[in-house]
Amino acid sequence: MARATRLRAGLLLSAGALALSGCINTGALDWDLRQGAGDTSNAALQATAAAPQPDANGIISYPDYQMATARRGETVASMAGRLGMNPEELARTNALRATDPLREGEMLLLPKRVAASPQPAVIGGTGPASGGGIDITSIATTALDSAAPAKPAAGTSPAASKPISGQPLTHRVARGETAFTIARTYNVSAKALADWNQLGPDMAVREGQTLIIPIATAPAPNPEPVPTPPGVGSPTPEPPSAKKPLPDEKTEPAGTKPKGTPPSPDLGAAKSTPSKMAMPASGKIIRGYDPKKNQGIDIAAPAGSPVVAAEAGTVTVISSDTTGKGIVIIRHAGDLLTVYVGVTGMTVKKGDAVKRGQAIGKVAAGDPAFVHFEVRNTSKQSFDPVGYLQ
Repeated sequence: MARATRLRAGLLLSAGALALSGCINTGALDWDLRQGAGDTSNAALQATAAAPQPDANGIISYPDYQMATARRGETVASMAGRLGMNPEELARTNALRATDPLREGEMLLLPKRVAASPQPAVIGGTGPASGGGIDITSIATTALDSAAPAKPAAGTSPAASKPISGQPLTHRVARGETAFTIARTYNVSAKALADWNQLGPDMAVREGQTLIIPIATAPAPNPEPVPTPPGVGSPTPEPPSAKKPLPDEKTEPAGTKPKGTPPSPDLGAAKSTPSKMAMPASGKIIRGYDPKKNQGIDIAAPAGSPVVAAEAGTVTVISSDTTGKGIVIIRHAGDLLTVYVGVTGMTVKKGDAVKRGQAIGKVAAGDPAFVHFEVRNTSKQSFDPVGYLQ
């Protein structure tokens, strides 16, 4: 009896071990929990750049912000002391207390810039980050390089960084969000999000935490079906002319209408709808479209003047940079997106349906004050907005 019991227990343990080994097979692990009904795993298959590497002082530097990685045993206060900044200010920026302990490798957003190590951080594995002052026109660069979600998740928090080309956006975690929902919002894999932010094994994030959004490099190639050569697998049909000539065709003189033909409609009487977009701000273009340097146009306009939707659509992104200048992205019919940068006093929220010419905010103050405007498709390809404007 005892021997049979031991044998039975051994079989159960073996079966459990086999099941566990199958679960931890990394090749089959679904990082985004998207298997089964409603599978959207293809949305996170696009490749991302290599995760940024901190310098010798644990700092990751970008033109518009810096992140610091915690050392073993550090608290918010001890990290602040190491970096020479106010502990309360560092804690407040990251929704923490100065006495809170930090996990080794945990990344905090710095409230102000600190001196970088002689070995600068690498941006997305492509080269050293640029330092020094930021040209005001840098805000007028690619606004969707790494974040233009086609279907943003509910509760997305504003990004904390300017849309600067080559610089990843940041995301401030809102209540109820997880690493998986944030990754799905920005169309990246949860594993890439974890690697870029050195998340723990449990992928836990906390409310108020700032995350770096991985930079997407290229979508995963979709294998195209190989066309079957003509005639393979089926006999080539013999043309009709090979057996007998076609019958004579009865023709009628030109201008003769067949009996029963309805009158042609008067196309001139029909009202036409405008096919081009409305100007998002009342002003002149001070910087034109350049596919490499400025993937949109800059429209100079008085601060406080209205910014309007160029076309009817749905607001998909409401964001802002560290200076408070707002970013609005509207999705339109035909998979088009319009991007508005430099907006303040926004009067719309994410998910709102807007009409053509409807005010979405006001032009933010600046020297000069301007609105950066882009036209893109959902594949993030940019177009010259001038060709879409009246």
